[in-house]
Amino acid sequence: MPIFSYKGLDKTGKEIKSTINVDSVITAKQRVKALGIMLIDIREQKAQGTSGGSSFFRMKGSVGVDDLAMMTRQLATLIKAKIQIVEALSALTDQVDNENLRLVLSDLKQKVNEGASLAKALQDHPKVFNSIYCNMVEAGEASGTLEIVLIRLADFTEAQVRLKNKIRGAMTYPVIMGVFGFVMMNVIFIFVIPQIAKIFISMKKELPFVTKLCIWISNFLQSYWWLVIVVIVGTVYGVNKYINTVKGRSQWDGMLLKLPVLGILVKMINVSRFCSTLGTLLNSGVPILTALSIVKNLIQNVHMKDAVEKARISVSEGASLTGPLQQSGYFPSLVTHMIRLGERSGELEPMLKIISENYEDQVQSKISGLTSVLEPIMMICLGGAIGFIVFAVVIPMMDLNSIR
Repeated sequence: MPIFSYKGLDKTGKEIKSTINVDSVITAKQRVKALGIMLIDIREQKAQGTSGGSSFFRMKGSVGVDDLAMMTRQLATLIKAKIQIVEALSALTDQVDNENLRLVLSDLKQKVNEGASLAKALQDHPKVFNSIYCNMVEAGEASGTLEIVLIRLADFTEAQVRLKNKIRGAMTYPVIMGVFGFVMMNVIFIFVIPQIAKIFISMKKELPFVTKLCIWISNFLQSYWWLVIVVIVGTVYGVNKYINTVKGRSQWDGMLLKLPVLGILVKMINVSRFCSTLGTLLNSGVPILTALSIVKNLIQNVHMKDAVEKARISVSEGASLTGPLQQSGYFPSLVTHMIRLGERSGELEPMLKIISENYEDQVQSKISGLTSVLEPIMMICLGGAIGFIVFAVVIPMMDLNSIR
């Protein structure tokens, strides 16, 4: 059913804005009036097509991954209960709380009801359903195992979200400490040091180099604080602009892979993503060449992405998947060895699942270790900066006490 958004006034004169899911605008008006609301405006919320054939909704907010995973599980349950797709989509449209997702489901239901396949309808919403989702649903429809594929999709989506949340959570403390330290140091140099500097100047005595440096930094920040902001913003913008070029991206990703701890973590995250995604796609019936093309686009590091593309070309020519991965040097020998065993035994999907689970555990362990290393480093840097200021202030103060 179409979804109508309306605006009106209740009996107390309070403005009401909401949506209603009915079959026509006439029914919508009748329903709204039956609620005792004086209707001001009502219109149907429709998808607006883009030039590329895909569509997007002009709505506030977005569809969260958690909402998408829950909807996927519910859809799988309804289909498993032998409920027709159109009826299942209709039921979900009434149940979901996210307005954006409700509109998407309404559009899906309409297109499926008109004869389109579910996978084809999903492709019209690339901002909600990515290529993995669409290809797995298409494979599930073709093989008659749509409910199984949807359950795997929900598991896969939730696993990716958990990994991302753990990485984000691990970096929260160091980022907060860095921002707090930066703000605190600027407050000290801009507001505190100038007051102390007046005392030192009144002493009319040669100041130590550390104190002079501290006062110079304070004067510079007071006079040219805007220049510091311009330099920081300009540097971030310039680096980001350069990284977005082909050459810059290649150099940046190459540097990341060579870093002592972070490089290993980058490799692990991409290897885990490669194995889990490829295994999920193959297990859902997606052809291996299509699966490799999808996986390649999910790998963030361009050098590892090139290795996956070479592996796809190798498979298309009838050769092994592991050759290019091993030659790149970015995929550990244990990973390529297990993939080779999976290819030879015809058990590639289970082998990829074992690798991805193993590497997910290693990634979590590495993130915890990295966090435990970053925390003392941040504390030492912050303590060193504060020690520098204290040292610069205490030495002249001691001289002042000796004069007295």
